[in-house]
Amino acid sequence: MARYAAAVDQGTTGTRFMVFGHEGTVVASAYQEHRQIYPQPGWVEHDPMEIWQKTCEVTGAAMAQAGLAASDLAAIGITNQRETALVWDRRTGEPVYNAIVWQDTRTREICQALIDEGFEDVVRQRAGLVVATYFSGPKVQWILDNVEGARARAERGELLFGNVDTWLIWWLTGGPRGGVHVTDYTNASRTMLMNLRELDWDPELLAKLRIPRSMLPEIRPSSDAALYGHTGVEGLPAGVPVCADLGDQQAAVFGQTCYDVGEAKNTYGTGNFMLLNTGSQAVPSKSGLLTTAAYGLEPGRCIYALEGSIAITGAAVQWLRDNLGLIADAAETERLAREVEDSGGAYFVPAFSGLFAPYWDMYARGAIVGLTRYVDRRHLVRATLESICYQTRDVGEAMEADSGIELRTLKVDGGATRNDLLMQLQADILGKPVVRPTVSETTALGAAYAAGLAVGFWKSLEELRSNWQVDRTWEPTWSEDRRQEGYRQWRKAVERTRAWVDR
Repeated sequence: MARYAAAVDQGTTGTRFMVFGHEGTVVASAYQEHRQIYPQPGWVEHDPMEIWQKTCEVTGAAMAQAGLAASDLAAIGITNQRETALVWDRRTGEPVYNAIVWQDTRTREICQALIDEGFEDVVRQRAGLVVATYFSGPKVQWILDNVEGARARAERGELLFGNVDTWLIWWLTGGPRGGVHVTDYTNASRTMLMNLRELDWDPELLAKLRIPRSMLPEIRPSSDAALYGHTGVEGLPAGVPVCADLGDQQAAVFGQTCYDVGEAKNTYGTGNFMLLNTGSQAVPSKSGLLTTAAYGLEPGRCIYALEGSIAITGAAVQWLRDNLGLIADAAETERLAREVEDSGGAYFVPAFSGLFAPYWDMYARGAIVGLTRYVDRRHLVRATLESICYQTRDVGEAMEADSGIELRTLKVDGGATRNDLLMQLQADILGKPVVRPTVSETTALGAAYAAGLAVGFWKSLEELRSNWQVDRTWEPTWSEDRRQEGYRQWRKAVERTRAWVDR
């Protein structure tokens, strides 16, 4: 009898396989990083075959760790880094190019041309998005235009496109030997190609980006009782239903049990992503947010969300470690930042990939301002942590303006929430209580929940909600004057980064 639900959590820096019990507790987990490839400034790529290989390895490791067999798993769900685009041969599974990562800015000219033509309003109305290098559609156009022979092969129906979820589901269910080519509402809503209200590929958007529809996966519910397929790859558990798929941030919404209108969560990873449940209505944003699918439990219907996407948060900490050598590991940031009372007047705006919500300036670049001889590495580390919190406040204010809903508390998840000082700074800068759940890996948990729900391992959303437990709450401690002055200075720093790259 199946006793567990599992999830593949394929993120920007690595891949995790997690197995959960009925109470939402972690039974087994394995993780491996993959390479980050930087061919040119602003270009970010991943090796698709390396991602697939890591998926196989962590799945095998987690199953062995707990001594599990395929029969122990009720279902597997997929959650993934969104907007990272892959194109591959449908007969062989061979990628025609590396995966172009969501942080990549090489499609700036494609996006600017769409903006100059006045097409951004169409994108906003149909897809709920802005025109930005962030999304998958322009990346696919770039591959078809720049990889020799790719466009002709795509038009002959030889190539497939997908975000990372589609790539993994295709391989898990057989790959070249009958793999299923699907995605879900949440991932499709991040391509700049799906009509958000019709929940189907939009012919005008496809035509504008010159992407053949034959490349595109079938769009299915995020938790699908009809199942996408079953695992059928040698070396992995065989015959397990694959029946859930959510982009990583929507999976966190599901894992944080934000099932009611007005509930919000913020995930702290490579970037930060805050989502607010707006129910069965897609709410247009006037404040620089995205309108997106939150999850879908049946064909043709979904729950929507407003989203604030921040490109660089945890990645800024990696930059301190890997590029500057200021820290040995991320855990060191809490100790160093506690050694000083503030950032010494320094502000760090990590606009390495431009600015995402609520500014959407693909010409912005990172800057550290307010430097004096007084500032040392401890202040820069603290300024980095504060930058994560200030960017979250930017998004929170936009969210309240768009929705008319006051955020009373913020549910948080992701690896960086283990940093207690960061969470206290977030409460102080936001001026709201910050709540961390017992299980912080809510992205994987959400995908497992959606998979288990599809096969009846869990019976209802209320049953899932009963699993959610608070680990710790942080209350604001700063005075209102300090909070407002700090934010004023932050906004001033942001302005120094705007339009840095010449068009």
